[in-house]
Formats: sequence, structure tokens, C-alpha cells
Amino acid sequence: MDVITHKCPNCGGALTFEPSDQKFHCPFCLSIFTTDELSAFEERQKAAQLVDETTSDQASDTQKTDSEQQEPDANQMELYTCPSCGAEIVTDATTAATYCYFCHNPVVLTGRLSGKFLPSRVLPFAINKEKATQTFLQWAQKKWFVPKDFFNQAQVEKLTGVYFPYWAVSADAKGQLNGVGTSLRVWVLGDIEYTETKEYAVRRVGNLHFRDFIQNALSKNAQKKMVEGVQPFPLEKAVAFENQYLSGFQAEKRDIEYLDIQSSVHQELTDYGQSLLSDTVNGYTTFRTTNKQLSITKEDNQYVLLPVWLVTYQANDDKKKTFYYAMNGQTGKTSGILPLSYGKLAAFCGSIFAVIAIILMIGGYFL
Repeated sequence: MDVITHKCPNCGGALTFEPSDQKFHCPFCLSIFTTDELSAFEERQKAAQLVDETTSDQASDTQKTDSEQQEPDANQMELYTCPSCGAEIVTDATTAATYCYFCHNPVVLTGRLSGKFLPSRVLPFAINKEKATQTFLQWAQKKWFVPKDFFNQAQVEKLTGVYFPYWAVSADAKGQLNGVGTSLRVWVLGDIEYTETKEYAVRRVGNLHFRDFIQNALSKNAQKKMVEGVQPFPLEKAVAFENQYLSGFQAEKRDIEYLDIQSSVHQELTDYGQSLLSDTVNGYTTFRTTNKQLSITKEDNQYVLLPVWLVTYQANDDKKKTFYYAMNGQTGKTSGILPLSYGKLAAFCGSIFAVIAIILMIGGYFL
């Protein structure tokens, strides 16, 4: 499997993707490149390497055993070599982009996102780490009783940009809804109250179009609820996948196939479609559904990578509970549950008790 670091064409330094201008920056010579410029440079490099390949290299490739080409066990840790410093990089089976822990250069495991695992689209980060950190601190500092170490430098540096794998489902459907609508009219004439009841046969038929219905594609996603909390993602801004966008971020590849979730997706679309048809029925005192059905006539699913800023915090207590904070890497929408400092809470309650006690004492003095 290829392990690559996208290098600067001018100085060879490691490039990272900068969300603020959607370009690739070199921190060494300060050069800036567009996606097209970087792709053209890397294509020229590949062409030059192909020319230099020897017959012996080709022969050695054909002698790989079946066991070497097998898919790795999802539960196993794997070792790769950093192309920049030669250090070992330890990953699990779903990691597709990460950092070298020694030279800190970004690396992309290109084989993890190729073949049947090649994403159709990627939604690039639009919020950089500086902005994400500022928003995180503003959000957290508004909350009371948060532990002091939640704001220290070591904690803030844990903020990590991650591309999470999702299935984006688009579908067309035909729906039908039948029911009985009742309309009541009551009026009084003299001493007599009259009630008029009318029943109507109600029928709704419609063509429904669902676009980019998002479903999680990573089984180990412990932060699933947090990531769901920052939806929706503006998928109209997604672009054709290029692994250069992963440079400087972490990324995960999918381990949930669409066929495994297709039935649940169909059920959710059916329920949602039927509710849309029901919402068109109005103007009746009561309505009773007698029959409803929805059939999907066309379906398309795409494997996409979506951007999330994520930070975790482990409480310093006996339970060692882990708290998650997530931010949509495109819109800035946040979600999370903050830890509670019982020391701060106790001090606050104690101060309130002291103030109340003083007020009571003063009141008792003047009585």
C-alpha cells in the first residue's frame, strides 16, 4: 500500500490543505498551490517514475502471494513507514489519513481509499483550525462549572479535523395516501343547536425526490451522535474526490457497506415520504388514514467524506467518562456535552448559601 506525503513542488516540504482559501500551503517556503496545480505536478512525477521502472520491479510485483494481497482484519493494528523520516506509523484498518508522530508530516494511505473504497465525493474543510479553536473556546467559556483544565493549551491542541465516511443516498419515489376527512359545523338557531357533519374521501398521490440523505458508514464511530448533531452538511459544495484534500487532516474509510443498511434507509425514506403526503391534508376537523404506500422507483448512493472538527476530554474522576465536542467543518455548527466540575458547583452553591445566611442574619438583626 502506498503511503504518501504531498510534497511542495518548489522545496519538497510537506503540503497541507488550508480551508480558508481552499489551496495547499507549504509552511517552509510559503508557496501556495491550487488543486489543479498540485495534481498536474504529481501526474508529471508519476509519469517520470513509470519511465524509470525496471523489469525486475515488475516481476517482483507479480510474485506477491495471495496472503499479502488479502484485506487486513479490521481489528488489527498495522505498521507503515513514513515517506519523510522513515519512522513507523501505527494505524488501524480504517485509518486513511493521519500524521507521523515523529516528524509530524501529514501522510495519506492511498490504498485505503482506492478501488471499491474510492469515495465519489469529498466535502473539503472550509473552517481552519484557528477559527475552529476560537469558536470552541467561545462556546465552552459561556458554560458554567466547566473544569479549568478543559481550557488549557494541551486540551485545545487535541482539536482534530477528521473526514468521516458516509453514504449519501438520493432517490425518487411514488407515494399514495387515502383517508377520510371529517368537517364539522355547529350553529345555534333560537333554542336549538345544530351540528352538520360532512365526510370526504381524501386521496393524495405524488412523486417525491430525496437528495443526499446521509447515513453513517463507520462502525467504530463512537462520536456518531455528536457528528449527527452538526448536520446538515452542504453537499452541493462537495467536489470530486482527490486525496490531496486529506493532507493535514485525519480521515477514515468506510467499513459499513450500503447493502447492510439499505433496508433501514428505505424504511426511513418511506416514513418521511408518507409524512410529507400527510402534511398536505388540511382543512378538515379530523382526518383518518385508511391506506398509505410509497415505492422507491430510482435510487443512487455515493460514498462521501464529510469534514468534522472533533475534540475529546476525559474526566478526572473515578468514572473516567469521555466527553466529545464536534463542529461541522463547513458550516461551523457545534454539538457537544461539557464536563461538570463538582468543585466549582460546590463553591457556587456554598457562596449562595453564605449570601442567604448573611441576608437572614441582617434581617434578624433589624427585627
